[in-house]
Amino acid sequence: MRAARLRRSGDIKTLRAEGRSLRRASFSARLRRTDLSVTRLAVIAPGNGGGAVALNRARRRVREAFRIALRGRSSNAGNAGVDILVTARPEALHTEFTALRDDAASVLSETTS
Repeated sequence: MRAARLRRSGDIKTLRAEGRSLRRASFSARLRRTDLSVTRLAVIAPGNGGGAVALNRARRRVREAFRIALRGRSSNAGNAGVDILVTARPEALHTEFTALRDDAASVLSETTS
């Protein structure tokens, strides 16, 4: 299943206010169940994590880890709608990609519980 992008600022504000927070070594995530039948994902990187190139690379690595984790997710786990806001940390640049992918999969497993 492919994640749709979470783009509307109102949806992101609601997610920040009402979402459940999870922390991992390379990112933190906020999760919120929705009435939609799709998982929507937004990945951000705060400006204090380095220059634009480093921030964009961290965001891309985290987004790709979630894309792969979503693809490996079972089809019946994808029936519930979930919004996910991921804040990439500078550590995402230096973390092994398999660890990023495993962390993303663990966050997605939290959405089913």
